[in-house]
Amino acid sequence: MRRKTIIAAAAALALAPLAACGNGAEADTGGTVTVFAAASLTEAFTEIGAQFEAEHDGVKVEFNFAGSSDLAAQITEGAPADVFASADESNMDKVVEAGAAAEPETFALNQLVIAVPEGNPDGVTGLGDLAGLDFAACATEVPCGSAAQTALDGTGLTPVTYEADVKSTLQRLLLGEVDAALVYRTDAIAAGTDVDGIEFPESAAALNTYPIAALEDAPNPELAAAFAAHVLSDDAQSVLETAGFQRP
Repeated sequence: MRRKTIIAAAAALALAPLAACGNGAEADTGGTVTVFAAASLTEAFTEIGAQFEAEHDGVKVEFNFAGSSDLAAQITEGAPADVFASADESNMDKVVEAGAAAEPETFALNQLVIAVPEGNPDGVTGLGDLAGLDFAACATEVPCGSAAQTALDGTGLTPVTYEADVKSTLQRLLLGEVDAALVYRTDAIAAGTDVDGIEFPESAAALNTYPIAALEDAPNPELAAAFAAHVLSDDAQSVLETAGFQRP
């Protein structure tokens, strides 16, 4: 019996390195990494995902972009995902507290601007100029809405509409349904020449911190860790800075 036990243990030790190599090879040569990311990351993360695919043969990055609160709820309810990138710390905290993620790292900061049509026809220079104008903001449950509420506190200003995420908030402006919209600087930049982004000092008190984490039950843990690390790399940070994000 003792001899059989020793032989079995030796066999297990011999197989362990092979198993480890197999997992590493799979991460390098193929597979899919599913990333749940805040809507405001759409353009930057699409480019970063292409970077990651180019550096990992056969790997596919799939994104689910939505409001951070919706994504956090999906993850805590068991939706299969490898990585979560939130537009704020509070929604990441919900995922961590539920045991679905550990040790998130901050990878970017973002700030609100007042988005107005090209040429700024109403001459908006700050929050005070929104008085008498119809403007949109995100719902307070999502990070861009929480930031907007912080900036608006004490001003007496109220949006005419609250939207599910920053993309739908900006869309209200692009469709001509409102005169202005409180959105992230990055989204105003992504809209190109159709939108002017007006900086305002109150937004400094509503700066959003973006954390990222590989998820505990990630279907592909090796790729999850690798993607999260890539977002912190200089190549990915350059994409984020070009998009208007600030380094943490």
